[in-house]
Amino acid sequence: MVGLLGIEDELGPKRVIHVYEPSLSLNGILVVDNVAAGPSIGGLRMATDVTLSECFRLARAMTLKNAAAGLPHGGGKSVLRADPTLPRAEKEALIRAFAGALRDVEDYIFGPDMGTDEQCMAWVKDEIGRSVGLPREVGGIPLDELGATGLGVARAVEAALPYVDFELAGARVAIQGFGAVGMHAARFLSEKGALLVAASDSSGATRDDAGLDVTALIEAKRNGQPVRDFADGRAMERDAIIAVPCDIWVPAARPDVIDLSNVDQLDTKLIVQGANIPITLEAEAHLHRKGILSLPDFIANAGGVICAAAEYAGATQQAAFDAIEEKIIQNTEAMMDRVRADQTLPRQAATEMADIRIRRAMDTRRWSIF
Repeated sequence: MVGLLGIEDELGPKRVIHVYEPSLSLNGILVVDNVAAGPSIGGLRMATDVTLSECFRLARAMTLKNAAAGLPHGGGKSVLRADPTLPRAEKEALIRAFAGALRDVEDYIFGPDMGTDEQCMAWVKDEIGRSVGLPREVGGIPLDELGATGLGVARAVEAALPYVDFELAGARVAIQGFGAVGMHAARFLSEKGALLVAASDSSGATRDDAGLDVTALIEAKRNGQPVRDFADGRAMERDAIIAVPCDIWVPAARPDVIDLSNVDQLDTKLIVQGANIPITLEAEAHLHRKGILSLPDFIANAGGVICAAAEYAGATQQAAFDAIEEKIIQNTEAMMDRVRADQTLPRQAATEMADIRIRRAMDTRRWSIF
């Protein structure tokens, strides 16, 4: 089915809302994709170049992610076209105004995403009482601070090891996007003996083939130092990290960073998608033909939303982290079993798993996509 937006299909979206108020420099979009399993959970992304198409693709990724994880939630996403480095007062006013405009959209629950954090979610909660990923002080489980998504990425790596030809101890890791997801993925993987040989952020990259000091790099990053300036590494251009030889490559930055124009630069054995939609479908198929295993985003990076759903249900931090480990390991193994049995791409296998769960949920509702 093709609708007015050209993005509709049998799963959704349920609704698309554009919030625009020039006097406040407020320009935002909400896509509620599918809520058959329950109210949607999805992050609020803040960037100057976000689009409706990107918002929809991210919302659909959340539908698949929540279904694959067996959560009682559908998928949604919201974006604000604004600079995430705005002065605090301006950023707060913008987020509060956007949340207020969506006060009555009760089937969407805000969460943190690129450009927003626990403090931003506290502002949303204060405005409309409907957000997750909150600071501890208001009863939340601060998933970015604790590294919920990074934990899931690390556990997905461990679950995939039987399908690759190396061990985690001594494995070389490169992480594109050393932020809330990337730094914690590095921390959890290094605790298992992996070596972080390269990392990048928006300013550039750093590299040490003998292994970067992950603790020191995280501390420097938290103190506001760009990774390219890390004293114990060798500075590189930001995109040079794509070609760094490694065993595990983790894209944890923006969408579509790998496509057919640069996919052959990758020199790795396993890709674990820490970001949402970081690799185009065509590039994923190309990687599969080359024998490089790429774990899809909505399987590998579901730790954050699993934690958010646990918080929303009133669970403890320990229960949330136990659920992350259990669900991501089980889903990665189930996906790989399908890949082997059907000789299919990991994304196709994962999508089939999620699609079955979504449609079963839709069958319980009076209106199929509502």
